[in-house]
Amino acid sequence: MNKLKFIPKPGQIDYTNIRYAPTINCIVKHNDEFLLLERSPDSNFYPLYWNGISGFLDDDKDIEEKVAEELFEELGLNKDQIISIKIGQLIYTEEKEYKKTWIVFPILVEVSAKDIKLDFEHSKYKWFRINDIPSIINTYKIIPDIKDILNIFFNK
Repeated sequence: MNKLKFIPKPGQIDYTNIRYAPTINCIVKHNDEFLLLERSPDSNFYPLYWNGISGFLDDDKDIEEKVAEELFEELGLNKDQIISIKIGQLIYTEEKEYKKTWIVFPILVEVSAKDIKLDFEHSKYKWFRINDIPSIINTYKIIPDIKDILNIFFNK
C-alpha cells in the first residue's frame, strides 16, 4: 500500500508523528440520516475503517472554519450548505498502535444537501438512520471514537 504523504501548507503543523494530536471528527447529518465513510486503504491512520469527516487542528483556523474546510475538501460541500455546527465534549483516546493520544472535538454538522463527491481520503460512504447505530457498531469496522461520538449526539 502507498500511504498518503501529508505535505503541510505554510502555517500548518504536521501531526503525523507527534504524540498528542488535536482533531475534529464530524458526523454529517441531513434530515434524519447521518453519514459515515470508509477510509482509503492508503490512509496513514485506520485504513478501511468507517469514520466521520476528520482532520487535524493543525493551523490557526477556528473549529467552524476547519469544519467548513474539511467538508469542502472531503465531500465537495460548500459553506452555504452548512445549516448548523454543534461541538460536543472533548474525547481523549489513547491509541497504542499509532503511539498517539487523539484529542478529539466531536462535531455534529447539519447540512442542506445529501449529494456529495468523495475525495481520495475515502473509498465509500453510506447514509444511515439513527436506529442503525447498534447495527453499525456490531457490523462495521469503525474507528474507536465513533461509538462515543454517536452517543454524544444521538444517545445511542
